[in-house]
Amino acid sequence: MTDLNRLTLSEARDRLRAKETTSVELTEACLSAIDAADALGAFVHKTPEIALERARAADERLAQGDAPAMCGLPIGIKDLFCTKGVDSQAASRILEGFKPEYESTVSQKLQDAGAVMLGKLNMDEFAMGSSNETSCYGNAVNPWRRGNDDTALTPGGSSGGSASAVAADLCLAATGTDTGGSIRQPAAFTGIVGIKPTYGRCSRWGIVAFASSLDQAGPMTKTVRDAAIMLETMCGHDAKDSTSADIPVPDFESMLTGDIKGKVIGIPREYRMDGMPEEIEMLWADGTAMLRDAGAEIRDITLPHTKYALPAYYVIAPAEASSNLARYDGVRYGHRAKLAQGDGITEMYEKTRAEGFGHEVQRRVMVGTYVLSAGFYDAYYNRARKVRTLIKRDFEQVFADGIDAILTPATPSAAFGLGEMNDADPVQMYLNDVFTVTVNLAGLPGISVPAGLDAKGLPLGLQLIGRPWEEGDLLNTAYALERAAGFVAKPDKWW
Repeated sequence: MTDLNRLTLSEARDRLRAKETTSVELTEACLSAIDAADALGAFVHKTPEIALERARAADERLAQGDAPAMCGLPIGIKDLFCTKGVDSQAASRILEGFKPEYESTVSQKLQDAGAVMLGKLNMDEFAMGSSNETSCYGNAVNPWRRGNDDTALTPGGSSGGSASAVAADLCLAATGTDTGGSIRQPAAFTGIVGIKPTYGRCSRWGIVAFASSLDQAGPMTKTVRDAAIMLETMCGHDAKDSTSADIPVPDFESMLTGDIKGKVIGIPREYRMDGMPEEIEMLWADGTAMLRDAGAEIRDITLPHTKYALPAYYVIAPAEASSNLARYDGVRYGHRAKLAQGDGITEMYEKTRAEGFGHEVQRRVMVGTYVLSAGFYDAYYNRARKVRTLIKRDFEQVFADGIDAILTPATPSAAFGLGEMNDADPVQMYLNDVFTVTVNLAGLPGISVPAGLDAKGLPLGLQLIGRPWEEGDLLNTAYALERAAGFVAKPDKWW
């Protein structure tokens, strides 16, 4: 069977258990698909030798019985995760040639469970972007097209390579990271499922930092069941990460009953934005009706500080980025600029960072440095932190009033064309995160579920926001929504 790469994680797992296929066969099917899909720009460092070696080891483990759920399943790893001996560049020139001597905790957990790494996936540089256009590797491309129009579309960002690879069946699933929507927005743009767990659920150790109080890893998969399977493997306490929570990880898959009778779903009025496309409004209304039909109670809620979320996020995230990115100076590892006669250490720093960082990263580092500088710290950074506390309190209040999950759109539009967002006005691009950043600011779990197609045949997603640490309950609500929506569309193969 040549279509093994089209399987979901759960289908592939069940076939491996039934000895209907092998991990090597699955892996070879994915490697063939990857080699034929360079036009998508999804995989940027291919690791076929590592993949086949791990697949053979997984087959031996499966033959002995007692293998974990992820054993033998081929996946892609976002380039933000450090992988031992394999290029880990965060899609930036400044980390060119960097091959870590260690493995990130999340990718190590997946490896220990027997998952097969096919290679590293494209992304926005240092995870800064909403369209995968800031990568030093070039753009990742969405496998979906608008009708008969062959305009190249964005797969979203920053986890654009992960989203593109999963949607195009180059891998069965992929890791992503989400600082302000970077798992959920690309998932919505490509018709797949993406979950950002509660802050602290997955270890951040070995993941290149963007904004440390917001970053969180999560799975990007073809179905909600797959998200539950992969998330369980990725989660868990890690002594190497001081923000990692020492909380037991439940069997998420066993919680997928699809029964949401009596659950209370909140619909926040603040998410009704001016100028929101009618298709997004319709999708949201349809999703609300689906959950009501499944037995949930629908309740209008208010999250009054939502309107301040984007400005607060675009102060806090760049501030943390400017601090985190100070380490890339050309001294210890990565790119170092060639110096002219008489250049000192200051010139080395300046030239290295000017050459190594792309425009968007430079922009955010400068914004971050500005808001942290003397005289502006209180006016911007401290005020943004206070707003963040108020946003968190809004959610706490709503959950205390008996709301189990909150339903919102995932994105303000379907995927747009690469190059269509004008670089002259970065704020236009930042507005893509309008529905997702509140979840990161409050540290909550959020999931994007594909729920329909727009008039041009592009996928649209709905977002569910859950209570902290209750990913199992959130996944079950998402499972009910997924079943009701019945989204099975796939992109036509053009690549």
